[in-house]
Order: sequence, then structure tokens, then C-alpha cells
Amino acid sequence: MAQVYGVPTTAELDEMFEQLKNWGRWGADDQRGALNYLTDDLRRAAAALVVSGESISLAHDLGTEPLPEHPHPVQHHMLASGDALDANGIPGYEAARDHLSFDVHGLWTTHVDALSHMFVRGEMFGGRPASDVRSDGARTNTILSMADGVVGRGVLLDIPRATGCPFLDTGEVVSVADLEAAEAAQGVRVGRGDILLVAWGRAARRETKKAFDGFSGLHSECLPWLQDREVAVLGSDGISDPMPFVGTPQWPFPVHQIGITAMGLHLIDNVALEPLGQRCAANGRWEFLFTMSPLRIARGTGCPVNPVAVL
Repeated sequence: MAQVYGVPTTAELDEMFEQLKNWGRWGADDQRGALNYLTDDLRRAAAALVVSGESISLAHDLGTEPLPEHPHPVQHHMLASGDALDANGIPGYEAARDHLSFDVHGLWTTHVDALSHMFVRGEMFGGRPASDVRSDGARTNTILSMADGVVGRGVLLDIPRATGCPFLDTGEVVSVADLEAAEAAQGVRVGRGDILLVAWGRAARRETKKAFDGFSGLHSECLPWLQDREVAVLGSDGISDPMPFVGTPQWPFPVHQIGITAMGLHLIDNVALEPLGQRCAANGRWEFLFTMSPLRIARGTGCPVNPVAVL
């Protein structure tokens, strides 16, 4: 069952950070981190999971209206449009052109965090200095570590369906026991190189409660479990960390801080998981081919994405 989380101490999270460090594990120059678990052989095996060929987007629309979770929405305006056909200045050329500006990170936009997104005591993954990220972007651990895309076995662990609750409320978190209960209920096991998606019922909670007062997420005790299972990428219908913050001095977002900075674990935040959960439950299958192609943003610390599950 979902539990109300206890607050780990600073010393406990300090120790966990050191124990879970993957710095140098794949060589001194490595900037891919846990993506190294996802090999060509595992990608080939994932392709064999396709049965029906149905594809499902796992992203929210890029919202242009402010929401409690999204106070700084996407700015979308037209450089040329159908109500000003001569704006291009080329006789006979009639076309629309868009301009977008947005905060890559945050609590609504579906995005993936690069390993340059988080620092712990002035260092990011691999011991590289925070000063590698400057006003014009990152010099190391950029989103280009995913430039060839992420293709592999996706696994959805739907905690509400597995535990019999409609959603996890603010103050409730996903424990290791919850993850393993979902595995048992769904007949699936998370393994090496998987893209793990954890649902706590964000859409159902939002529909029921309306007002925004926080998120559920993974308890920090799940981090050693993710390391033991050799998960390549972690995604959630929230931001993987619970909100409000856990309240531990120096560790407000332990899944981000330890997962990204120590383990080299790329996080996909704000994944739209309800449609996928419905289809997986109907099919009785919780594994699928997962694909994601971040934009090649030189020096980017993250990128909006449209992950796709192929069933």
C-alpha cells in the first residue's frame, strides 16, 4: 500500500549519494550514465515486443494557458499566418510559420532531464563542475547524450491499479514494496536497460481534487532498487520526487539529486500515462517498445519530448 513518507536524514542521503555513485563506472569520459545499460541487443529484443502495432503518445500538449502546475506556459505566436498572406514578402508564397518559447523544465511540460540539470555541492554527474553550465548552456553532460534517441523495453508500473486505490494523494509516496507489488500484480519484472514508467494516478487525482497542492512520487528508498535493477531511464506522471519537498536539509529532491547526479539516471518528467495504463490493462501486457527522440539542442540541460509506446 502507498505510505505516508518518513523524512530521511541528511546523513542517510549523504551516504546513499556516495554508495550509488556511478562516476567512472563506464570510463572517465562517460556522459551517458545509466543509458549504458541499454545495449543494442536489448533494443533488438524490445522490437520483438510489438504485437498490435498500436502507438500511444505519452506527452502532454504544450500548454499555452497558465495552470497551477504550469505558471509559465508556452509562448506561441505566429510569424506568418492565414490572415496576413502577404506577410512573407514573396509574391504567391502563402504559408504559416510558428515561434515557440518555453521553460524546458517544470511541473507540466513532458520533458527529459539531461545529466547537466542537477548539481550536488557544486558537482554534476561524473564529478564535473557546475561551472560547466554557463549562461549560454552546458559544456558537458548535455542532452546530446541522447541524440541517437532512446529505444528499448518500456515497463509501466501502475501503482493505483496494483494497490486498488484511485490515486496516491499528496503526502503518499511510492515505496519499494509498491513497486514490487505492481510487478507481481502485472506479471512483469523490471530489469537491465529498461525504461521504467511509474504511475501514481496524477490524472485521476487532478480530476477528483481540482486544486493543486503537490504531487506523489518515489520515496528515496527506491533509489538503491533502481540501481540494483539497472534501470536505464526513469519516468513518472509527476516529477518522480514527491512534493511538497521532503524537508531534508540539502536534499529537497533526492530522486533528482541522487538519481541524476550520482547514478547518471535520466528522468522523464510529467509523462501522460493514463491512456497507456488503460491500454495495458485491457491487453494484460505491461511491457512495450518505447521510443523517444529528444531534439539536438547543443548545450541543452533538457528537452521537451513526445515519448511513444508501441504495443
